[in-house]
Amino acid sequence: MVLAGAGSGKTRVITYRIAHLIRNNGVSPYNILALTFTNKAAGEMRHRIDALLQGSGSSGLWIGTFHSVFARLLRSYIHLIGYDRNFSIFDSDDSKSLIRQSMNELGISLDSLPVNAVQSIISKAKNSFILPSEFQARPGDYNQQQAAKVYELYTKKLRENNALDFDDLLIKPLELFRAHEAVLGELQETFRYILIDEYQDTNRAQYLAAKMLGARHRNIFVVGDDAQSIYSWRGADISNILNFQDDYQESLTFKLVENYRSTGTILQAANSVIRNNRRQIKKELVSHRNAGEPVTLLEAYNERQEGEKVVEQIRSMRQKDGLEFSAFAVFYRTNAQSRVLEDVMRQNRIPYRIFGSVSFYKRKEIKDAVAYLRFIVNERDNESLLRIINFPPRKIGDVSIAKLKEYASQEDVSLYEAIRNASGGGFQQRLVNALESFSGVVEQLKALAEYGSVYDVLSELFSLTGIPAQLQAENTAESLARYDNLQELLSMARDFSDHNPDSSSLGDFLENISLASDYDETRESDNYVSLMTVHASKGLEFPVVFITGMEERLFPLNTYEHDELEEERRLFYVAMTRAKEKIYLSWARSRYQYGQPQQCLRSMFVAEIDASIVRTESGELLSGRGSGERPPASGSAPSRGFQSRSVAPQTGFQAPRQEKKPAANGLRAGSLVHHAMFGPGMVLELQGSGSTAKVKIRFRSAGDKTLMVQYANLKIVG
Repeated sequence: MVLAGAGSGKTRVITYRIAHLIRNNGVSPYNILALTFTNKAAGEMRHRIDALLQGSGSSGLWIGTFHSVFARLLRSYIHLIGYDRNFSIFDSDDSKSLIRQSMNELGISLDSLPVNAVQSIISKAKNSFILPSEFQARPGDYNQQQAAKVYELYTKKLRENNALDFDDLLIKPLELFRAHEAVLGELQETFRYILIDEYQDTNRAQYLAAKMLGARHRNIFVVGDDAQSIYSWRGADISNILNFQDDYQESLTFKLVENYRSTGTILQAANSVIRNNRRQIKKELVSHRNAGEPVTLLEAYNERQEGEKVVEQIRSMRQKDGLEFSAFAVFYRTNAQSRVLEDVMRQNRIPYRIFGSVSFYKRKEIKDAVAYLRFIVNERDNESLLRIINFPPRKIGDVSIAKLKEYASQEDVSLYEAIRNASGGGFQQRLVNALESFSGVVEQLKALAEYGSVYDVLSELFSLTGIPAQLQAENTAESLARYDNLQELLSMARDFSDHNPDSSSLGDFLENISLASDYDETRESDNYVSLMTVHASKGLEFPVVFITGMEERLFPLNTYEHDELEEERRLFYVAMTRAKEKIYLSWARSRYQYGQPQQCLRSMFVAEIDASIVRTESGELLSGRGSGERPPASGSAPSRGFQSRSVAPQTGFQAPRQEKKPAANGLRAGSLVHHAMFGPGMVLELQGSGSTAKVKIRFRSAGDKTLMVQYANLKIVG
């Protein structure tokens, strides 16, 4: 096992080993299996090996992603487990269609359980190598119980279609290996040398496949970094790399700790943070470069001033050091944070590009919501009408829309007038009912727009359509990101209304969005500031990195469980180690969340950095600031957030008064607790004492609750 720290050249390790095996040890390329996670990585690896071997000797080498290599194997052997070799591979849309059919046959309402949610549950089960029978036997909530039924029928339908979904490419080889030991033995003889890149990102199915293939010769060579394991939400299991020496007790472990990318100060900051994780293989990155500049902490009143301070620093460094825009990257924890940063960049004529996502105003959920607003203002906007008439789904299909257009043409009226008069157009009653439901929503919103604010209209839109609630119910990483984006749009509406009292009509708001969404992101030039989530930054590097939103409940993001907090810390470690020369951290004392300004507390991660290398933007050492110092009042709303207990002495905020109260049953503000009904949460406040003591808790899924301490039966977990 090679533990390759950030910036230590891990790709070189695998390519040189393969070249060494072939050129110096006489190993046949046919006996080497190299597994990666992306086609790009596989292509780059093969290109480097060809260069090392001077274009000869690598023919026959098995190198590719887990999915591509296993698909190739299945073409040869899948007939042994009941499939034809010409099986189809269903993409995500094909998979959803088959899941939808299964749900309809089982009588499971698509309204009560979204298809995306079921697909996500099934995918997670497959990646953990949990087959339908085992999944049905497991206890779970309503969604999981229903999904278990769908999983079984969906699996049967895939077989009927002689098809595999993407996850099956990992599952079916394991079924094959278990059912046919002779095949497994043949493959074990073929793949005498197994090499795996990014081992920390493997899920259980990938782990089992590698272990089974390598069981005979036990010549397995993995490269990875447990400190950069940040994909548990995609099924990655950090235990695979942490337990490698338990699985292969005769193995050797090598640590690559020399970082060729970053200054000594950046590595000192990264090391000081990651050492707070308990579940890790200890190592400290070192650099032979100069110490470099200290980490700079930017404090702002709100998220807009935070963005302006980022721009100010970019301009200053460009003027002082002559840096190109491409030298700068701005990271954020959630996609929704990009909106304010994009706005500030545009207003200051800073060229930028979004990586790993699309610009805020071009995201589907934002365009859908804005289309509603546009149609409310202009009911002759047929483009917006056609976008929203069946969103959320109202079973108004293309055939029905074509008939409506024909009816509107015959009556010489607008398409919306045809919709409102549909009851007299000879349409089926089912369609008439759906159209009346749609026009009812539009008319309510139009009436509200006459006197209400943009925020009022948007809030009512979300309430009437239930779009955000549906995204929450799906409970997938994608749907929750889309939900956050809609909440950011709501925050934007409130911010716009608050700061533009004389020109805050719906029309003014839409004009503001139109100007923003039409902005040219300088696609003709390669000289731009890169904006991206921290997840999207993995594997990249930049001279100067800004990590924004360094606040509790944002980064770390709503962490209640110990393992979640450790992954957030690893994510912060990844963010810091992308920087070559300079790191800026920024946070806002107040940030709009869900349409309301809320007071924020500085992230606990800032306090974990060696304070001797952190300076404020004025150049003052962070370690020199008093722990009880309160920043100037920002005029923000009272705090609805909470603070981790480890943060209070060092954030620059006064510790909340309730922390000074005597603890009730061991409870304190900041305690992590678990409730039998409401699940995990964090204590916000203690009230009263003795038998009348109450505790206010923010639960992850149930929100804020005030409970009697003596009856709550809370378990303190941290």
